[in-house]
Amino acid sequence: MTKITYDQQTIQQFTLFEKITRAKCKDCFFDEIQDRLVFIVDKGQLWKALGKGSENVPKLGKAFGKKIKIVEFEDSLIGFIKNMIQPLRINNIKEEEGTIVITEDNMQTKGLLIGRNAKNLRNLEKNIRRFYEVKEIKVE
Repeated sequence: MTKITYDQQTIQQFTLFEKITRAKCKDCFFDEIQDRLVFIVDKGQLWKALGKGSENVPKLGKAFGKKIKIVEFEDSLIGFIKNMIQPLRINNIKEEEGTIVITEDNMQTKGLLIGRNAKNLRNLEKNIRRFYEVKEIKVE
């Protein structure tokens, strides 16, 4: 698990996010690989954060001047990984001694998960480590 510290800008982003959505935000960070702000909301707060017809996402994008992704926190590691890779659907995820193995038959989905030079996969690992201990994530 990574120790998280927030700067003044991030705290302002938290505040604005909660003001617009009225949802409780657990974490916020800028994902450089995906070039977007990621907000992690408490369990059960996703629909509140999205708003009716996902109306809050464009509002937030305009307010921050960046693309936005809202992810619901999950108490289980596997559940949280599934939420982080949404909207991709995968066949199976299992944990083996700190290593996460994602099994997927669809080559396009595999490609999106892994990315060029495994860039997307390493980025996913980094983001998951903000909350959970993970050695590595593999896609088969």
